[in-house]
Amino acid sequence: MSSLLLTGIGSLVTNDPAHGGLLGELHDAALVIDGSTVAWVGSRREAPAADGAIDLGGRAVIPGFVDSHSHLVFAGDRAEEFAARMTGTPYSAGGIRTTVAATREATDEQLTANVSRLVAEMRRQGTTTVEIKSGYGLTVADEARGLQIARQFTDETTYLGAHVVPADYADDVAGYVSLVTGPMLDAAAKHSKWIDVFVERGAFDADQGRAILRAGIARGLQARVHANQLGEGPGVQLAAEVGAASADHCTYLTDADVDALASTGVVAGLLPAIEFSTRSPYPDARRLLDAGVTVALATDCNPGSGYSSSMPFCIALAVREMHMTPAEALWSATAGGAASLRRPDLGHLTPGTQADLAVLDAPSYLHLAYRPAVPLVTQTFVGGRLV
Repeated sequence: MSSLLLTGIGSLVTNDPAHGGLLGELHDAALVIDGSTVAWVGSRREAPAADGAIDLGGRAVIPGFVDSHSHLVFAGDRAEEFAARMTGTPYSAGGIRTTVAATREATDEQLTANVSRLVAEMRRQGTTTVEIKSGYGLTVADEARGLQIARQFTDETTYLGAHVVPADYADDVAGYVSLVTGPMLDAAAKHSKWIDVFVERGAFDADQGRAILRAGIARGLQARVHANQLGEGPGVQLAAEVGAASADHCTYLTDADVDALASTGVVAGLLPAIEFSTRSPYPDARRLLDAGVTVALATDCNPGSGYSSSMPFCIALAVREMHMTPAEALWSATAGGAASLRRPDLGHLTPGTQADLAVLDAPSYLHLAYRPAVPLVTQTFVGGRLV
């Protein structure tokens, strides 16, 4: 195990409040990696010796992005559906079934190759941790294999058998809920950390969602909820009721929903690339932040409602369209994502944390929103290793 000194850092975002401000930003800084963890951070002039050194020439360093919501195990694409939306066809949850059909037909090798391609794409853009859901198989065997494939790339795997009701159960929703909470859960649980449900019109109602989440919790899984994307509904309240880590989307919220998120500590996962791709209203991040809600930003990368793997793009959208400050957006894309995944070892750069970080070809993190769509990430370290 060897140590590495990163020096000549123009701006180092630590997300450590001990260094002042929301981001704990240090200037003219240095950081030492020892094995897979951060060993030291501070002024360049006070940096200890290490086995090796890289002078970053004034570039900025930020914690690696923690993408807490994605759907990467799929086959095919829905480009034609996107084109139709751009000419006025509204988004609905029903398009998921198109991807289900393609995914069921794909081989394990094809699905694995697609996940590998997308994870590599994310790494090039500074993402160091990604949560990956199932949900495009919707049979016992296909959900289990999707999670097995996802587990090759991340420990943050989510069982989403309750994505939509598949066509073969259209006339027997109760029967499908029984499958999701019974044999499918039995097959999926050993490959999953999380359980999720899409509580929305066209998907599952509150009673069905409650049964699904409680079944997963009883098997040792932790809860997440797709909530309040297409309209006001019971998703956020259900997330608060069951102690979910996050309620994701949160586009349409009542005052009671906002209060529930703030009082229970459920993280609001905001996914602005979805609103961009569906021409939908953006969530009111300012309302949530002002109420004391913890906010995470994530891509929700999927082939239907938003096929972007870019956390920098989400930051730019959050600043421009959701009225977050650049600092709030970066915090939410790093420490906020870590909170959504209940991973205190991620999302900040302090001694003892995992050495996940991104180097920007820019003097400051501000350029992530200031220069949208520019590939600013030049190096990504995961567990202390350059990838």
